[in-house]
Amino acid sequence: MIKILIIEDDLTFSQILEGFLNKHGYKTMLSNDVKKSLAIVESQHPDLLLVDYRLPDGTGLDVLSYLRENGLPQPMIIMTSFNDVRTAVKSIQMGAFDYITKPVNPDELLMIIKEATDKRKPVNNSKTIENSDAIKGKSAIADKLYEHINLVAPTDMSVIIQGESGTGKEYAARTLHMQSKRKSMPFVAIDCGALSKELAASELFGHVKGAFTGALTDKKGQFEVAGGGTLFLDEVGNLSYEVQVKLLRALQEKTIQPVGSTKSIKADVRIITATNDDLKTNVSNGTFREDLYHRLNEFKIQLPALRNRGKDLDLFIKHFVSLSNKELQKNVQHISQSAMELLLQYDWPGNLRELKNVIKRMVLLTTGDTADIETLPDEMIIAVHKESRPLGSDLKAINEINEKALILETLLKVRYNKSKAAKLLNIDRKTLYSKMERYEIE
Repeated sequence: MIKILIIEDDLTFSQILEGFLNKHGYKTMLSNDVKKSLAIVESQHPDLLLVDYRLPDGTGLDVLSYLRENGLPQPMIIMTSFNDVRTAVKSIQMGAFDYITKPVNPDELLMIIKEATDKRKPVNNSKTIENSDAIKGKSAIADKLYEHINLVAPTDMSVIIQGESGTGKEYAARTLHMQSKRKSMPFVAIDCGALSKELAASELFGHVKGAFTGALTDKKGQFEVAGGGTLFLDEVGNLSYEVQVKLLRALQEKTIQPVGSTKSIKADVRIITATNDDLKTNVSNGTFREDLYHRLNEFKIQLPALRNRGKDLDLFIKHFVSLSNKELQKNVQHISQSAMELLLQYDWPGNLRELKNVIKRMVLLTTGDTADIETLPDEMIIAVHKESRPLGSDLKAINEINEKALILETLLKVRYNKSKAAKLLNIDRKTLYSKMERYEIE
């Protein structure tokens, strides 16, 4: 039975979650702060963590940092209010599996938990690349991107892929591999952000039995596993200075030395790295070696943010609707005008990853063949409302979006005190309840 640790300081809400998840076959454990939760992680080894962002002695990011620093593989889902969505996106950049906003939708929660537990990463942190959800864009910026990929792919040049979280860096790396002369050999991906400082050298270069406490057998490193193929190092800027030194030596001498061994092993691999940040800044502040940076940066590919991809957005929306229909056994054929306008106006801070998740949620919550605006996350409505962008010529739809956003913001401000909200909105409670029911605000 899958064990889920719920970290939530609202006792009533955590007990509701506990009962709901127990009913659906999950074993649950409860904690109400960061300190207690870390002790439970160490002693009980949960399979998944469901964590509130704001906690009495810290935030969900503190829990996430602990998992990553200690090389723990458990996926983590952040629960957040509308106002913390940007922070939730940051948590995904740090390695969280996903986030969900309050009030939590039960179907959405079950879907995310199932995805997280179905795709639990193995302890070695190497990743299998899936291309079923990949699609090429047709905009001018996409044409330029693929022109660069086509030029550098057949070579053995080291490539840095730079772009915001969720822009498809891993897919770009896979595309480079599949268009190279190494395509018949292994493609191995490692999330450097999920490696602890202690285990990073062992993961990359391997170790011999007895090299350190817990090294019970010899282990091949990912350099050796990827022999003759491509090694993709995601978030390479997270590697410690000591591991950077060993990586540079491996690239220069084309050999590796397993931890605890005196023997060298040939390492014929092509290196592709990726980062959210500009490594030049890391070089300037002394956290990344300049000589390693130049060795990795023989060619740089900049992936565009989704908000800058123009007509590609509409293409991606249709593609993800099709994928979600197949996966969820749904038949969504249309998106209402108000929902489509909202999708096109939102700025997508989580890029393609966020778009895929939002579309999947939308398809899940649609009962017929047309997805409407109520199937989209409330934080999107609020974000677009705050930006005061025009959403088309449908005046009724615009008014409804603005009204729902204003009601939501007011309820959040007064912590869902209906009397106070009605007073601030200058309407009576009966009207407020009627509008909340109409817009499906819980």
